[in-house]
Amino acid sequence: MIDIHCHILPKVDDGPDDVRDSLEMAKMAAGEGISTIVATPHHQNGSYHNVKADIIQKTRDFNEYLKTESIDIKILPGQETRIYGELLEDFEKGEILTIAQSSMYVFVELPSSHVPRYTEQLLYDIQIKGLIPIIVHPERNSELMEQPDKLYKLVKNGAATQVTAASLTGYFGKRTQKFTEEIIEANLTHFIASDAHNTVSRSFKMAEAQELLKKKFGTDTLFMFMDNAESVVADQHIFREIPSRIKKKKSFWIF
Repeated sequence: MIDIHCHILPKVDDGPDDVRDSLEMAKMAAGEGISTIVATPHHQNGSYHNVKADIIQKTRDFNEYLKTESIDIKILPGQETRIYGELLEDFEKGEILTIAQSSMYVFVELPSSHVPRYTEQLLYDIQIKGLIPIIVHPERNSELMEQPDKLYKLVKNGAATQVTAASLTGYFGKRTQKFTEEIIEANLTHFIASDAHNTVSRSFKMAEAQELLKKKFGTDTLFMFMDNAESVVADQHIFREIPSRIKKKKSFWIF
C-alpha cells in the first residue's frame, strides 16, 4: 500500500518532534501494510517553510536511518503547499516539489475556512504548466462543505483531490465523514491517504479506511484509489470517473 500524504519527517512541521517519533510512525505504517510513504511537510501555510531541496535531503537522511533500524518502508519526497499567488513562480525557482520529486502531480492545500478567489485560475495555470494539481483534504474545507458545486467545478476542470482516511472513518466528526462519503459517491476524489502526523492523535487509519471503503463503495473503488496512488508515484495518468454534483437536501420548515 502507498500513502501519498504523510507528515513523517522529524522536526520540519507539526509532525514528529524527533527521529525516534518518526521511527514509531514508520513502524505503525508497516503494521497497517504500508510499504511506501510520500513525506509531505507543510509549506507556505503561515507557520512552516519547507522548500524542495531541504525536503529531498531530509527524506534521503530519514531513508538511511530506516535502513539502520531495519524498517522496510520507502520514503519519497513530497510537499503540502498552501495555495498562494506566487506558487508557480516559486515552482520555476525550484522551491516547489512535485510528488515523488519526478512526477507531474503537485499537492495544493486550501485554507480550512474558505476557497481563495484566485483558486480556479491558479489551478488552471498549474495545468497549463503541464502539472496536475491535487487538492488535499477538500472534505475539511468549510466553504466546499457548504457549496460543493465549487469542488465539482474544480474537479470538472481537471484538478484531482485526495480525502483523508480519518475523515472517512469518522475521526474528524460526523459532518466531515458524511461529506467525505458524498465526495466519494460523486466521483469528486481520486485518492485516500493518511495525512498522519503522529501515532496518537493523528495516526494513519489507512487499514480501517480501506475496510470501510470496501464495505460502503465496493472493491472497485478501493482498488481505484490504490492504483491511483501507485500511478502518481510512477508519474502515470490516474483513473478518473466522470464527476457529478453533490445534491444538497432542501430544508422544509413547518409553521
